[in-house]
Amino acid sequence: MSDNVQAVARDQLRTIVERIERLEEEKKTIADDIKDVYAEAKANGFDTKALRKIVAIRKQDQNERMEQEAVLDTYMAALGMLRTPE
Repeated sequence: MSDNVQAVARDQLRTIVERIERLEEEKKTIADDIKDVYAEAKANGFDTKALRKIVAIRKQDQNERMEQEAVLDTYMAALGMLRTPE
């Protein structure tokens, strides 16, 4: 019975490792696809840093983003980096 249990555990482990390997390969493929889209955007004259920032901002919760923007504005105002309306 012990050999049978070990064989089952070994098969499960092998299956898990193979699934992880497939997912890692899919992740690499997706990362390459994203890289290609950014290269296409750059070739069309778009600023990829700005695009990356927009993508990151869109991932955030709206309240979290507003809080971060308020803190950033406060710090920039304290450093004299914000224009005041004339």
